Amino acid sequence: MFRDQTSLFWLGLFLLFILLSLSLATGAGVYGAREVLGYLMGDARWAGDEKLAMVLNTLRIPRTLCAMVVGASLSLAASLLQSATRNPLAEPGLLGVNAGAVFALVVGLTWFGVESAYGYLLWAGLGALLGNVIVLGLGMMIGRSNPLKLILVGVALSATFGGLSSFLLLSNNMVLEQYRFWNLGSLSAANLDAIIAVLPFVLAAFVITLLLCRQLTLMQMGDSQAQALGIRPNRVRIGVLLAATLFTASAIAIAGPIGFVGFLAAYCGRLVEPVKLSVQVCFSALFGMLFLLLADILARWLIQPFELPNGVILALIGAPVLIAIVHRGGFRTLLTVK
Repeated sequence: MFRDQTSLFWLGLFLLFILLSLSLATGAGVYGAREVLGYLMGDARWAGDEKLAMVLNTLRIPRTLCAMVVGASLSLAASLLQSATRNPLAEPGLLGVNAGAVFALVVGLTWFGVESAYGYLLWAGLGALLGNVIVLGLGMMIGRSNPLKLILVGVALSATFGGLSSFLLLSNNMVLEQYRFWNLGSLSAANLDAIIAVLPFVLAAFVITLLLCRQLTLMQMGDSQAQALGIRPNRVRIGVLLAATLFTASAIAIAGPIGFVGFLAAYCGRLVEPVKLSVQVCFSALFGMLFLLLADILARWLIQPFELPNGVILALIGAPVLIAIVHRGGFRTLLTVK
């Protein structure tokens, strides 16, 4: 448990600054940390370098901002779903919400020729909404007695949406080629226009999240106790549904489905003491930015001049961490099958 919130916060900001700097300095080409720092500081040797300006303004800066927005969005969506379902394993990627958003986007690409950032956001939002409705509905029925049941349902949901997506893609080779790399989760196509398009929705969802924190905390005692305190659980779940959908759709629209980052960040956020949901979600967002920035730096650095999809890096990091957490007994009491 992390008890000193102030020190942890400043440490997180320091690490964020380091990763931001590394992200701007990492990439294919001859421009490294010295050239980037010189350009940003107004050094005469680099200030007039048009190629360096293009690399930063059209590639590295948008990609860095995208990593921050997507990492925070997926982490906040995971925190909301965990609180609403009272399930510490809930996360958009594990529950099939990402797969639902991808399926809807494939429908938009295949049948309606979607091309704009707002079109991606709309179709991803419809799919994420469908996935979240199913997840929250099942979460209410299953309850907190067995978190594994909801995860198994999520696996089945992902397989169903994945099969439907594959069926549609087989009839359109052009969309299939476009989809193949994007489906692995990547920030390589990040651009400022797409980030600007989704940013208002992410900020709106964040405001909703902060407004729901107190009610969600009281709902951890159960719906009947929450109602006795004046909370309307169904209304709160509608708010969670809206915010989680906006977060997930925004992330998938600009980066594709990226798994594990939400789970890992939300898990780390729960380690912060005292247990206050508003504090947890803020730290979860910070951890999400750190995880995705680190994954993106590794994706660009490991096999230069080529790069790996971010989803692959996070799967390679996240899966062993998840296994280690379960093996160590951190979830032993939560995963008891009844």
